[in-house]
Amino acid sequence: MTTTPAAAITPSDITPSDITPSKTVLITGASSGIGRATALRLAREGHQVVLGARREDRLAEIAREIETAGGKADVHRLDVTDREDVIAFADAAVERHGRIDVVVNNAGVMPLSRLDALLTDEWDRMIDVNVRGLLHGIAAALPHFQEQGGGHFVTVASIGAHQVVPTAAVYCATKYAAWAVTEGLRLELDPSIRVTTVSPGVVESELADSISDPLARDAMRTYRADSIPPDAIADAISYAIAQPPGVDVNELVIRPTRQR
Repeated sequence: MTTTPAAAITPSDITPSDITPSKTVLITGASSGIGRATALRLAREGHQVVLGARREDRLAEIAREIETAGGKADVHRLDVTDREDVIAFADAAVERHGRIDVVVNNAGVMPLSRLDALLTDEWDRMIDVNVRGLLHGIAAALPHFQEQGGGHFVTVASIGAHQVVPTAAVYCATKYAAWAVTEGLRLELDPSIRVTTVSPGVVESELADSISDPLARDAMRTYRADSIPPDAIADAISYAIAQPPGVDVNELVIRPTRQR
């Protein structure tokens, strides 16, 4: 008697519903880089993504790309330094979709410079976006998570949370603060609310375009010679939020293999 071997299952045979239920995911800083890549990745997996950033035209382009591929996306102009704006962003998502499952606090800026350059306005901007923006995202979503009995915070920090390099003192300080705030959040919250910190190394992005200091700009060209695409970080975020409720991925560090 002969038997017919069972057909092999390939990754293309697995649908998003086989992996994780559809979730409503809020993403700040969604207009480019890691935010854009995460939006495209999660929408492709069947999640409802809610995109926030200041550049509405960019968000509209991403939403069209998602919807053309059969996904679902909402677009909101968002300034993470404005606490009321971030609260409205979260509340609108709950009103439209009934709940929030994940918040990806990704918005960030990186105008590097030596401290003796005294670019204090740029220091303030990093503190406002990288630290206050994160706190505003937490404050906006946490009441909803507590009311519904669950949720997931994902903070996009940086390898700068773990090491300091010349010209990056203030930036690294803000990213260490982001790491510390997120770890404190994890320790304080009920286990029904999961918390993940993702710390990227050198990633292809527009972050370095904001560097106005000539010395820092030249140093960054060398530092960014080896980089990874933002899709690598989107993959990590997808992995973290796809885990079953009893699994909390606390921290992921992702960097180019040549970065030391």
